[in-house]
Amino acid sequence: MDDGSAEVSDGRVSHGGVSGAESSGAESSDVGESDVGESGVGESEADVSAETAAPAESDAPAVRKPRRVPVLIGIAALALTIDVVSKLLVVQHLENHAPIRLFGGAMYLNLYRNSGAAFSIGEGQTWVFTLIAAAVVFVILRVSRNLRSLPWACALGLLLGGALGNLSDRIFREPGLFRGHVVDFLQFHTFPVVNYDFPVFNLADSAIVTGGCLMVLLSFLGMQPDGTRHRDKEA
Repeated sequence: MDDGSAEVSDGRVSHGGVSGAESSGAESSDVGESDVGESGVGESEADVSAETAAPAESDAPAVRKPRRVPVLIGIAALALTIDVVSKLLVVQHLENHAPIRLFGGAMYLNLYRNSGAAFSIGEGQTWVFTLIAAAVVFVILRVSRNLRSLPWACALGLLLGGALGNLSDRIFREPGLFRGHVVDFLQFHTFPVVNYDFPVFNLADSAIVTGGCLMVLLSFLGMQPDGTRHRDKEA
């Protein structure tokens, strides 16, 4: 009797041991699946965060170029200074003086007082060209608020310096306020074959023409005063 009970007891113990092993195995399996699920959720969250971060980086605004107003002002001041000093020297040394021959006669220094526009165009309309020069200065200063292109700063600086040089003559020189005559002194020799007499001009006229030609070139190349290009805006 005791032996049978012992065997049964042993059987129950053995069966209980098996059941305990199975239970512990199931629990470990559940824990493993839980770990895998948590790992998968973590990876998906990382992927989502990476995907959301990528557009944020791509949508970030591009670094804007610095404003080029100091360059414009510097070039304009240089062009104006050279023009004013050259006119003072010419008036001082060429007043009532014969033309000075340069470069074997290819160019002459010949003092001439011009009541018209650049290259002696439109003589007798001094007040009209005074208003035009003032308007040009105003437009350049307005455009310069968003000026971020170095080549455009150079072009507008030359144009501004030349316009101010001739405008100062119209304001301060004889015969009166806003009617002053511009000092011209550079004259090419008569062109052969066509027998063309090139108009007398000054350094301010040269700055205006150079700046204007540079502006045309920059526009042809698609460059904008704000530092962008036509194709960048189209894209």
